[in-house]
Parts: sequence; C-alpha cells; structure tokens
Amino acid sequence: MRPIDPNGNLRSRRRLLGTLASSLPAAALLSAGASTATAAPAPPETGAPEELFALSRLRSYKNRRSSSWDRSGGNADWFVVAPGATATVLDVSGAGVVTHIWFTINSPDPMHLKNLVLRAWWDGESSPSVEVPIGDFFGLGLGEYFVYQSALTAVAPVKALNAYFTMPFSSAARISVTNEGPALTRSLYFAVDYVELPTLPDGLGRFHAQYRQAAPCHAVESNGKNLSGRDNYVFLEATGRGHFLGVMQSIVQNQVSWFGEGDDMIFIDGDALPTINGTGTEDYFNGAWGYGDQSFANLHQGVPYCADPGHIGGRYCQYRWHVEGPIAFEKSIKVTIEHGAANDRSDDFYSTAFWYQTEPHAAFPPLPALADRVPKVFAVGGPKAAQPVPNS
Repeated sequence: MRPIDPNGNLRSRRRLLGTLASSLPAAALLSAGASTATAAPAPPETGAPEELFALSRLRSYKNRRSSSWDRSGGNADWFVVAPGATATVLDVSGAGVVTHIWFTINSPDPMHLKNLVLRAWWDGESSPSVEVPIGDFFGLGLGEYFVYQSALTAVAPVKALNAYFTMPFSSAARISVTNEGPALTRSLYFAVDYVELPTLPDGLGRFHAQYRQAAPCHAVESNGKNLSGRDNYVFLEATGRGHFLGVMQSIVQNQVSWFGEGDDMIFIDGDALPTINGTGTEDYFNGAWGYGDQSFANLHQGVPYCADPGHIGGRYCQYRWHVEGPIAFEKSIKVTIEHGAANDRSDDFYSTAFWYQTEPHAAFPPLPALADRVPKVFAVGGPKAAQPVPNS
C-alpha cells in the first residue's frame, strides 16, 4: 500500500485547475469568477442544533409595550376601574404577537380575582377568544393569592400575575379587564409586551382561554363503570382545527375523603368513545397517590395550593400544560374528566382551558353570575358527607 500523502489531494487539484486555465478562454474564466462572487454564500454546516443559536439569533421585529404608565410623567402608574367599567389594556392594529402579560391589583373586593374578567379579541372578531375571571386565568381559581411558577404562568410576590403564552394576531389585538364586582378597583397596574411584525407566517392558530364551572358537580348513580364519559365534567368543547394546550382547575370539597379517582377522557374529531383515556385525576395532572396531600409546582404540572385535603371544605388548585405535545384536532375536541370514580362525587369544579385554533371559534358558554362564581361549600349529602343532609 502506498503511504498517504497529506498534500496529494491539494497538488492534484492545483494541476487540474492549471490545466483548465490553460484550455479555457479568459472571458470564460472571468465570467465564472463574476458568477461566484455574486452568489450568496451558503450557511456553514456546523452540525449543531438550531437551539444552540436560539438566543443569539438576531431579530428583526419591533418590541412594544402597552402599560398603565402615568401619561403625565408622574408616578400614578395605574388605572382606576369603577364597578361596571372596562379598562382597555391593549388595542393595536397590524400583525404581531403578544409575548407576556403582567398585572397587579389593589381592590377592597375580597373576590376581585373572580369579579374582574379578562377578555381578548384577535383580528377584529366579534366574540372574544379569551373570557375568564382574571384569577382563574392565572391559576388562582378560588379567589386567593399564592406564589408559584410554571412554564406558562407564574404568581410572584406580592400579588404579581404573569402569563407567557404567545398570542399571535394578523390585523388587530384588543385585551380588556371589566370590573363586574360591586367595589371600585383602586388600582389596576398592567403591562402587555408584544412584538410588531410585517406579516404573520402561515399555519398559526389563535390563542383561546375559556372558563367553566360546576358548583357543585352532580353525582350520578352508576355501577362504578363509565366508558362513554356521559356525565363527565367538561373542560373544553371546541370546533375547528387546533390543539389543546392545557388546563387550570380548582376544587372545593363538599364531601370527605380523596376527591379524585376521576379519569380524564378526551374525544377528538367526533369519536364516540374517548380517543384518550386516563387513569385518575392526580395521574392526569402528573402527580400520584393523591399528591400525598401536599402542594408542589413544576414546569408542566403542579398543585401549588392544597388546603385541608380530604375534608369538607378542602381546597386545591392544579394545572397541566401539554407543551411537550399539544393535543391536536382537525375538526373538534372535547376534553373531560370524571368527578370521582364514575362521577360519584359532588364537589365544586372551576376550570380554565387553554388552546390554539383556527377561527371562527364556537360560542363560549355564558359566564356564571357573580354570586355563583364565589367558591363555597354545598351541603350535598350522600355517603361521603360527614353529616348527610338532603340535596339543596
């Protein structure tokens, strides 16, 4: 075997180029050189993943913010929202993406997290794509503040509400907060961060968030079996094309013992039976064994609030984000969960579902009346009531 000449390839290429230069007309070489000089250089093949460059990749969008800053230049950086009034926190035209929303609120209303309603409209639509009591949108579904952090929402000290959902719009975006409660909101501080773009790329759904509740859920007689999901609690029912991103749920116990054992059942594109079946409430929220009666908050799932578990009046707030694989649908989706095993319990459920989809969206159920949104214990009776009473 001949020894390898590390310079052999280089010498061979030089001889080949010299031969070509002597055999081609000068004009041809000049033409070839000019063509090479004007061609756009190909990006280097680094073999590295794009994620390596994500933060350093240069941007060409324009950052903007809509906030409650004092237009006089002073320090009164808040809006006052009277009962029945609406504060517009974003109203812009053109294409862009909302990237972050922050609120903090000063109100004497003890239930202002339930009585202030957050709404959002994209691209001039007539009905909002977001309609949720402001506390429920940020995971505070029982009207109480607590601190936690997740991948998409966080509550920081003191009473600082943050959301990091991306919310694209092609021609307009409007976000408002309406005071449906009886007391003056003395100060609503807010900041809505967004970017302006010339246009949006194709294939983007619009952000949606919808509130529902059953206070209380109505237990049903069964043989302990449930295959159809007929009496399940419904987190979301939507039509169009899109994907389900996740859910916030809050619970007040009206009966003793563990409130869970309810399986999640998700119906996709008109399937008569569940397309996806779960194994229990804490399993869907990616915990186990009744959460061990303790609170926790992780990026994709958590139970950041757990008080007096297993007793009448026990309270939970929990969330699950499907960011690792949003649940896609082409025509429709119905996301449900049992309330107890085969729907044998009558606890209070409050929830907000989050998803992206094409427009138009199906009509939202009307928001419950103010008094009905306030979490309370109901005397539902039944075998799991500490002191059985007739249904009220």
